Amino acid sequence: MASSLPSCSFYCRSASKPTSHGFLNRSSLPSPASALGVGSRVSVPGGRRACEARAKFEKFEGEVDGDVVEEGGLNSAESREEGIVQEEDDEDDSCLPSDLEGAVRQSSQASASFLSSGGMRAIVELLIPQLQFLDDEGAQAELWGLSRIFVDTLIAETGCQRIKAVFPDAGAAALLKYKWQDAAFGFSSLSDRKPVEKEDEIIVMVVPDYQMLEYVERIASDLSDDPPRPLIMWNPRLISEDVGVGFNVRKLRRYFLRTFTTVYSMRPLPSGAVFRCYPGSWKVFYDDKDRPSRYLLAKEMINRPDAEDLEIIYGDVEDKSEKGPSFFNAAAGIFSSLSRFVKVISK
Repeated sequence: MASSLPSCSFYCRSASKPTSHGFLNRSSLPSPASALGVGSRVSVPGGRRACEARAKFEKFEGEVDGDVVEEGGLNSAESREEGIVQEEDDEDDSCLPSDLEGAVRQSSQASASFLSSGGMRAIVELLIPQLQFLDDEGAQAELWGLSRIFVDTLIAETGCQRIKAVFPDAGAAALLKYKWQDAAFGFSSLSDRKPVEKEDEIIVMVVPDYQMLEYVERIASDLSDDPPRPLIMWNPRLISEDVGVGFNVRKLRRYFLRTFTTVYSMRPLPSGAVFRCYPGSWKVFYDDKDRPSRYLLAKEMINRPDAEDLEIIYGDVEDKSEKGPSFFNAAAGIFSSLSRFVKVISK
């Protein structure tokens, strides 16, 4: 596939490194449903960054201690800012986002970086519970709000004004087009007669699912024609546990999904997490037993770690852990099951 970029000019900045480090398997994350009318983020004065980062991080475990955000505390933090920020940057989990909106922005920056390097097919996956169960009240509104943050950030990072967001169904596309009349991108759905126009230069498929796989593959094929145009699948759901593991799933993995690069992946695990932010490597983290909600780096890998890799990595960590086998028992059972599952669908 050719690697030439569309006519809009990319001036992508590299994905920035956050200064705070909670991961997203916590339920107390702020809801971005307000992104149905997205506003700009509030900037924090430089002297307050370290203190704000700690305060934000502590929210993942419960109420923030009021002393952390007292004015006196801020002044103290300001006087030590340079040393504190340097210490934070040296942490194993300094690459991890501090909240869900930050993860979405970071994933958009990674996508823009991938496109600027000549990449054409990208996948962004945020495998966190609150984005997996859309039947909960308000879940879809939150998901659509996050998708707008992603596309708006992509526009800012690439400078491209001809981005098309393709939603799963016509109803969602029509509703969001009505709500987001100030949006700087186009709208369509997978079921539209012509979801992509010639003038569209970057296509973002928002949560494409397995029921629309035929349409997804058709659009991807059309975009590979001359001139080729980039396609980003944001949180795709192309493999369903409800339909079992059959020939179609194996074919999908072997011939279609392998043409994509996972530029951003966030996957919480029972005792750690797997993370990738392009152009960085895949990173496997485990819980820091001395600091709740913090992570230590277990291993970096060039390719995505599979279930067997994770079983070995966490087994090594278990051997070194003072807490003994019980610390990773839950994870080990899951990895063993996943390992068997992967062997089946890879045949």
